[in-house]
Amino acid sequence: MEVIKPYKRGCGYSYALGAFPTFELLRKRPACAIGVFVHSTFPEREKVESLCAEHGIPVWNNDKAIARLSDKENVFVIGVFRTFTDRLNPEVPHLMLVNPSNMGNMGTILRSCLAFGIHDVAVIAPGVDWMNPKVVRASMGAVFSLRIALYDSFEEYVSFASGKGREYFPFMLNGGAEVSPAECFKPDLYTLIFGNEATGLPAEYAEVGTVIKIPQSEEVDSLNLTIAVGIGLFCFRKQ
Repeated sequence: MEVIKPYKRGCGYSYALGAFPTFELLRKRPACAIGVFVHSTFPEREKVESLCAEHGIPVWNNDKAIARLSDKENVFVIGVFRTFTDRLNPEVPHLMLVNPSNMGNMGTILRSCLAFGIHDVAVIAPGVDWMNPKVVRASMGAVFSLRIALYDSFEEYVSFASGKGREYFPFMLNGGAEVSPAECFKPDLYTLIFGNEATGLPAEYAEVGTVIKIPQSEEVDSLNLTIAVGIGLFCFRKQ
C-alpha cells in the first residue's frame, strides 16, 4: 500500500527526499524501507529498481505523490521507511547534542559525524526529531549510517555510557582549554558535548570533564553550531 500522507512525528514512517538519501536508505537500512516513489522523468530508474529488487522493496510510479510529499521542485525519488531507534555502542567515541532545535543544523551535523568517523550520537531531550524528512535530507542520508539515541537527561546518558575510562569534553564559550588539530586531547574513549544553537550549554556542564574552547576573534559572539561541531570533530579525529 502506498503511503502518501505528510510526515508527523510518531506516525511510524518517514521519507527520504531525493535520490541520494534514498540510495543511502536502500544500501544501509533496506530492512526499514517500505517502498520507493520514482518520478516518470527520473533517468536512473533502473538503478533504483535494481536495488529495490534485491530486497523485495516495491517501486511506485506516482508523480502526484512526489509533488505532494516534497517541498522541493527538484525531487524525483522518495524513499518511504519505517522510523527506527538505536542503542549507542558504549565502547566507541560519541557526539552529544544538548537540546538541539534546528532540523537543518541537525542534518548537517549528522553528515559531519559520518565524514569524521563518529557513528554514535546522543541527544539530550528536548531535541529535534531526527526522523523528520528535513533532517534526513539535510544529512544526505547519513542518518541511515548512524546510531542515534535520545536521553531524558545527561545523568541518564552517563549511567549508560560511563565506564572503561570515558572522558567528557563540553564545548563552551568561557574558559577551558583551547583546541587545535596540533594540540588536542587524544583519549581512546570520549564524548564531545555541544549545546543548543541559541543558548549553548547550561553552566553546570562546566563541571563535567574537561571544558573545551574553540579560539575565535572577538568580532563575533560565537560560532554557528554546525561549524563548531565540525571543528571539534576534525580536531579530535585527526590523527
